[in-house]
Amino acid sequence: MIQRYIELTQPASVPMMSKRYFFKTLFLFFYCILFRKPKYFTGGLHSNDHLNQFQCQKYSTASLALRSDLSSKTLMFSVEGALLKSSSLFPYFMLVAFEAGSFLRAFVLLLLYPFICLVSEETGLRIMVMVCFFGIKKESFRVGSSVLPKFFLEDVGLEIFNQVLRRGVRKVSVSELPLVMIESFLKDYLEIDVVVGRDLKVFHGYFVGLMEEEEKNIIGLEEILRENKAVGTNIIGINGLHKVHGHHQLFSQHCKEIYLVDKADKRSWQNLPREKYPRPLIFHDGRLVLLPTPLNALALFVWVPFGFVLSISRLLISLSLPTDISNPLNAFLGMHLTAPTMTKTPHSLYSNTSKEFIHKSKGILYACNHKTLLDPIFLSVILKSSSLRGVSYSLSRVSEMLSPIKTVRLTRNRDQDARTIESLLNQGDMFICPEGTTCRESYLLRFSPLFAELAEEIVPVAIDSHVTMLYGTTAGGLKCLDPFFFLMNPAPSYTVQFLEKVSGSCTYLNGEKSKFDVANHVQGEIGKALGFECTKLTRKDKYVILAGNEGIVSRK
Repeated sequence: MIQRYIELTQPASVPMMSKRYFFKTLFLFFYCILFRKPKYFTGGLHSNDHLNQFQCQKYSTASLALRSDLSSKTLMFSVEGALLKSSSLFPYFMLVAFEAGSFLRAFVLLLLYPFICLVSEETGLRIMVMVCFFGIKKESFRVGSSVLPKFFLEDVGLEIFNQVLRRGVRKVSVSELPLVMIESFLKDYLEIDVVVGRDLKVFHGYFVGLMEEEEKNIIGLEEILRENKAVGTNIIGINGLHKVHGHHQLFSQHCKEIYLVDKADKRSWQNLPREKYPRPLIFHDGRLVLLPTPLNALALFVWVPFGFVLSISRLLISLSLPTDISNPLNAFLGMHLTAPTMTKTPHSLYSNTSKEFIHKSKGILYACNHKTLLDPIFLSVILKSSSLRGVSYSLSRVSEMLSPIKTVRLTRNRDQDARTIESLLNQGDMFICPEGTTCRESYLLRFSPLFAELAEEIVPVAIDSHVTMLYGTTAGGLKCLDPFFFLMNPAPSYTVQFLEKVSGSCTYLNGEKSKFDVANHVQGEIGKALGFECTKLTRKDKYVILAGNEGIVSRK
């Protein structure tokens, strides 16, 4: 009887209203996840009573920068609340999952993102740590020193760091992130004295995906402050207004004054420019170009299947078709290859009639800076020469087989490499990358002078490349996949610029120039053409920093 009454009294439009309500709720749910900052990343607003019990004071960073006594103070700051502009930690864990884990691990983390947004801050953090670190070998984990510093530096606020933190006599950072993710970034690049983060539990040399309790960090901080002779009355705390609950015990116990940074202050900050970095970022590793925010990560996973097909198509076109046909087809598929206009044509540039040179008995040596393993291929395309030969360090067998021109592996034995280069020059033109390895940033590594000692005619070639999604180089990954990752980008570009030729040291019969002078001159000319800074760093320095080895690739 009651059931019949309900059926008679219920309006007929309720089912339609229920469907509309369901879809509206579902739309608002995904809108909040994708475009609004979730609970985990922002935290709730705290009442004035909650702030007052920690004696916090809300000041803008501009008023803090006006203080004249910062040079005698120890500054304790929150990395997430007071240093980084973004309040989201998800992209940095996505980097760990992708670079230290696998494609599948990163995809699982992306699927868990809606659930992470709905749980508490501490629970969401523990979920991401478990997904990203479980089963990762501790000794081989180098993402914190080779990948993450680049993305952290791009998110640092100029005003808070340059006008406030750099003026402190000592700088103490406190973070909710695992210590292995932030220690290298803070100490090596921002010159922070003390770094306090969460330690990860290890079992038989592998991370188990669990973090140590925060009480251990408090005890460790007290010992560190005691070792650094930091007096409690001289410590100024800088925390985020919405992160005050994160490390309130640390700040309240050690800081007499606590400044809170509001989200409005962060929005007005500028990004720390590269020239303001305390230490320049020359080397970094990893495949991802953009910070993998949820939307960027989703776009990456959607693009990868299409990018894989596109890379195979570009590769087959380049290997199977003549240059006159493959170049327009690759341009149609989004690959851009440009050669700026030169004052001389390539043929007149390399003629033998110049009085500066003695009679030519060897081929021309093209000395290039190194961007990717595809450098010689694009160089041969522009020269329209398939007889060009090249030498390279750390050449994988897959890259050797895919290369349409003859490439020879160097051994780093000076006498043996000299005989190899001499033999190739006697056969015809060749290219060499005197840096010995790639460098992604606008720097040139030291040029080995061996090429200047053996060549008669040297043509400096300035090469630059640009990608938007995936890097085509790696120090710790599989080098055989470098060409595929480069070709998977939607619109990769290459710029090859030929410079005025110079004579090698062997052509100077009276010894006017040494091989070192010639090598430095070639490096300087390429640096001027590209706007790059010349350094004395070597390939060994790069691989020791990024991969913990000397960059040797075994033939096996």
